Amino acid sequence: MSGETLHVYFLGTAAALPTPMRNPPCIMIKRGHDTLLFDCGEGAQQQMMRARTGFLVDAIFITHWHADHFLGLFGLCQTLSFMGRTEPLTIYGPEWVHEIAASVRTLARYNVKFPIRSVELRHGSIVEYAGYCIRAFETAHGMSALGYVLEEDARPGKFNRQRAIELGVPPGPLFGRLQRGETVCIETDGRSVEVSPDEVMGRARPGRKIVYTGDTRPVHTKILEIAHHPDLLIHDATYDDEAIDRAKEVLHSTAGEAGCAAEYLSARILALVHISSRYTTVAGHQKDASARFSGEIVIPSDLDMMEIHFRESE
Repeated sequence: MSGETLHVYFLGTAAALPTPMRNPPCIMIKRGHDTLLFDCGEGAQQQMMRARTGFLVDAIFITHWHADHFLGLFGLCQTLSFMGRTEPLTIYGPEWVHEIAASVRTLARYNVKFPIRSVELRHGSIVEYAGYCIRAFETAHGMSALGYVLEEDARPGKFNRQRAIELGVPPGPLFGRLQRGETVCIETDGRSVEVSPDEVMGRARPGRKIVYTGDTRPVHTKILEIAHHPDLLIHDATYDDEAIDRAKEVLHSTAGEAGCAAEYLSARILALVHISSRYTTVAGHQKDASARFSGEIVIPSDLDMMEIHFRESE
């Protein structure tokens, strides 16, 4: 697991109204051989072509059923079908996911030629994968809406090679067994002795964590238990702080509020997305978030890619 790459592609970073530079919401996360989409705005398959990500999508997680977050499902599934996909595709989402999936299956006269499955998620739902999981949490957007946490399993601690040798373990295959969590038996001074991983392995190290809020008013105080210390927090920042009243009215967040969330959750990197088409510059967003969050802040453009690296401790 420790060798798996973790890449985030910002395929769509606009709010409800796209612009010449920003497509509707779509985040792709590639972890090792797995590819997951979070939201699927219009034109997602074109953005995938432009970003050269390929089309091997394993699952799609939708945050809510506002059109800018799911209309791309129809075109993407048609494209995948034309390209000969036969493997099932699972769409995860809140209430109404089954109805949306049924619509995708029967759109127009051209039926999708691979199975489309749907799974309804709720606050606290967990989808398990090899080495990591996706956790759903409730957001505040005036309808059934979810955010998602991608969290890797904890990694083993560092292997103390010198200590293993001191205990009599010869360099070679036994080192690997200890690192995989196995107790090994060695011969020392004419007697058989067991050496356990606890004797030669350091404390477990955290895996990586990504939090994606989708559209929402700030909910960070409600999700601390599952969303603390994210390596990347992708947060709704539809407006700058001057439009706080508008943000409250339509149940979105400002850049400053996203900064507060990042500080509260002890995020390593904050990415501001869902930028309203009213803005021709994001300088105000950067300023507002920086006033409240001391970590790294990015305001990605469409097609930007970010690699998430491991950190050694919390």
